[in-house]
Amino acid sequence: MADIGETSSPSVVPLTEDDPEQAPPKDKGLWRDLVAYWILGLCNNYGYVVMLTAAHDILKELEGDDGDHAKSARPCNKLSTGAILLADILPGLAVKSIASFLPLAKHVRIFLCVAAAAAGFLLTAFATVEWVLFVGVIATSFSSGLGEATFLAYATYFNKNVISTWSSGTGGAGIAGSLSYTGLTELGLTPKTTILIMLVVPALEAAAFWLLLRHKNTDKPAEPEEAKEKPEEIDYTTLPEDERPLENWQQRIRYIPSLFIYMIPLVLVYLLEYYINQGLFELLYFPGIWLSQSGQYRWYQVIYQIGVFISRSSVNLIQFRHVWIMAVFQFLNVVYFTFEAVYFFTPSIWIIFVLILWEGLLGGGGYVNTFYRIQNDVPAARREYAMMVTSISDSVGIALAGVAAIPSHNAICDLPVPDRLL
Repeated sequence: MADIGETSSPSVVPLTEDDPEQAPPKDKGLWRDLVAYWILGLCNNYGYVVMLTAAHDILKELEGDDGDHAKSARPCNKLSTGAILLADILPGLAVKSIASFLPLAKHVRIFLCVAAAAAGFLLTAFATVEWVLFVGVIATSFSSGLGEATFLAYATYFNKNVISTWSSGTGGAGIAGSLSYTGLTELGLTPKTTILIMLVVPALEAAAFWLLLRHKNTDKPAEPEEAKEKPEEIDYTTLPEDERPLENWQQRIRYIPSLFIYMIPLVLVYLLEYYINQGLFELLYFPGIWLSQSGQYRWYQVIYQIGVFISRSSVNLIQFRHVWIMAVFQFLNVVYFTFEAVYFFTPSIWIIFVLILWEGLLGGGGYVNTFYRIQNDVPAARREYAMMVTSISDSVGIALAGVAAIPSHNAICDLPVPDRLL
């Protein structure tokens, strides 16, 4: 959902440090896993992105009017798009929290993901009352949240580069989802028809998982890559205590604080960027240009997702270890966009486009570098659990952003109208 990070300090870590003598033998079928994980990342986040891109249109339907705030001269919806954000993230957050304590029953989980994604598109397209629209958004959120927790945990059984292709695919979902919805509606298709066309995505997800991906045995903990060359099983009792599998709930819960080094920066980056996206984007309006207010909102989402895609696809070129720096830059973005939403001082929408691209680069970079660090730094026997738990972080940040976006949006809407809109 896309939308999701950890970035770094000025010190850049080269990607290819491995000793060639320790490299695993050539795997001629590896391309299947890499391509499958790219497609799965795209399909998993696609519906989530579409719901956020369509948020402005969905709110117009809920209000049954032109989308203007009834009591304000500012061009505001009565509800912030943060309301859609909450419906699009809270179910995913709940299911991720539960999934980290349940067995990795991958086939059952992915069947539920595909079914929920299809149901979300159908309910949203055919809804005639508010609650059905929100149930559709919730179904999409459930699918995305369960899929992310499952695919990231399952990735620990594959070559470590599936993390980079997964992250690139989720970034691609941002572009594909936002651009396809925006492009089709700009061509004159109704939101309903546009969303129905997107039913092809859950079918593609099912094909990538059951037909393309080479499945692994998850009955035993994931092994280090160098151990996969050896036929004998690992005796985990010979490993240091902090590298052994987590055997019960008490051990799993006690292990969570050690993951805060990955989780807290990711929470902050997503809190700040989604506060911008769903609390402020709708208020960044340039009247009298070639785009309507709804069109401007849609293109903000597209440009943001382009930035996310670029940075989520970058881990094979450059890595950053210190993601907290991204949170600092994202906070500066919040300050700028808040002042712009209140005072409308930016002279051109192109400046906003550039800043939104930068915002997306920060968010995507944080996500991919966080999970790549886990894949490399966390002991193999604990990686699956670490992936599932850390996948909660972006959802926590997004949920907090939705809560913060609603009152701040309403407060800005109640301010006097700026001169640029008179």
